[in-house]
Amino acid sequence: MEAREKIVIIGGGFAGLQFAKSLNNKRKKVIVIDKVNHHMFQPLFYQVACGRIEPSNISFPFRKIFQRSRNIQFRLTEVQQIIPEENKIVTAEAEFTYDKLVIATGCKTNFFGNAKMEHLTFGMKNTQEAIAIRNHVLLTFERLIIEKKRSDDGNWNIVIVGSGPTGVELAGAFAEMKKDILPRDYPHMNFSDLKIILISSTEMPLGVMSEEAQQKSEEYLKELGVIFMKGEMVTDYDGDKVFMKSGNTIPSNNVIWAAGVTGNIIDGLNPEIIIRNRFKTDRYNRILGYENIFAIGDISYMETPLYPAGHPQVANVAINQGKNLAKNILLNSGKEWKEYEYKDQGSLATIGKHRAVVDLPNFKFQGVLAWYFWMFLHLMLILSVRNKLAVFFNWMWSYINRDSSLRLIIIPNKKNNTEQ
Repeated sequence: MEAREKIVIIGGGFAGLQFAKSLNNKRKKVIVIDKVNHHMFQPLFYQVACGRIEPSNISFPFRKIFQRSRNIQFRLTEVQQIIPEENKIVTAEAEFTYDKLVIATGCKTNFFGNAKMEHLTFGMKNTQEAIAIRNHVLLTFERLIIEKKRSDDGNWNIVIVGSGPTGVELAGAFAEMKKDILPRDYPHMNFSDLKIILISSTEMPLGVMSEEAQQKSEEYLKELGVIFMKGEMVTDYDGDKVFMKSGNTIPSNNVIWAAGVTGNIIDGLNPEIIIRNRFKTDRYNRILGYENIFAIGDISYMETPLYPAGHPQVANVAINQGKNLAKNILLNSGKEWKEYEYKDQGSLATIGKHRAVVDLPNFKFQGVLAWYFWMFLHLMLILSVRNKLAVFFNWMWSYINRDSSLRLIIIPNKKNNTEQ
C-alpha cells in the first residue's frame, strides 16, 4: 500500500486552519504545529480588550476542532528552524520531518525596531495581549481611586496608535465604555477628564477604505468624543508620555500600538526571498527556490497582475489561499494547478453602537444598516454554534443594558520555583 504523503503545517490561524480542514480525512498525513493550543478569531480581539466578550468565546482548541479527524494531528510547540536540505523542522522539544511544508505563521505587531515601545506599549495580535490590555486599563482606575490622584493630569488617558480598523474599533469601544460603563463602576471618579486619543500618521482614518467610509468614520469618532490626531508620527514612549515627531507629547499610562504588522519569519530559508518580512512565492504559494515548501496567508508575498506589490494582509486572502493550495495538492498528478488571485470582497469596520462603515465591490453604505451587517457577518464567521450563541447573547445584553459583566481582572499567579 502506498505511503501517505506527510504534510506539516506551521501555524493555525485563518490560513493554516482552512488548509488543514480542506485536507480533513483525505489520503494525507497532516500535522498542525502551533505555539498556542487554539485558533483565535482575531477580528474580535478588541472586544476582549474592552470587556465585551470573553476570550473563550472567540478561541477554539485545535484538539476539539480535529477531534473526529482520522488524519490530522496537533502538536503544541514553537518552531525554531527549518532545515530544507533534510526536509526537517526543529522545535525546542522535537524534530519533525515532512514531504511538504506549509508555513502559515501570520503576523505580529510591528514596533519598527523600537524595543522600548515594544516593552511599554500593548499590541493586540493574540488572546494574551487582548487580556493584558483589559487588565491594564481596569487596573489603572483601581489604582487611581485608591491613590486619589488628580484626574486632569492625563495619566489615565487611553492612547491608540494607528487608525486602521483595529485602532478605530478600539477607540469607538473605549469611548462607549467611558460614557456608559465606567461612571457606573466608579461613581466617585470624574471621567470627563479621561481622553480617548487616536493617533494617525495619515490625514483620515481607515486609509485602506473608500473616501466615504473615511469621512463617515471620522464623523463617528468625533460624535463619540474621540480625539483624532491626524498626520502625527509617534517616535517614542517612556511609560508616562507619548512623544511625536511634531514635538507634541501626550501623558498616558495606557498606550495601545495598532500601527502595523510584520511577518513571523522562521529561520532556515534563503534570506533573499524575504520581502518586507514575508516569504516570496509563486502563484501557487510555493516559496521561490523550494519545490516542497509553501507559504500562505499574511506571511506570503505573492505578486499578481491585480496586486503587483503583494496581497493585503487580511483574513479573506488567508482563507482563500489555504483553500486553493489544498485543492491543488489534492489534484491527481498530471493535472494543472490553479493559480491564485484575490478577488476583493470588500471591507468593513464598526465604530460603536449603530455606527459602522461597509465597502462592498459594487455598493457602499454606513450607519445602522452597516452596523447590523457587520454583526451578522462576524457571527457567521465564528466557528462553532455554541460560540456564536455566546457572542450573540453578550452583544444583545450589552445592546439592551449598555453594560457587560465581563470586566474581570485576571492576572496569573507567579510561583517561585527556586529550590530552597
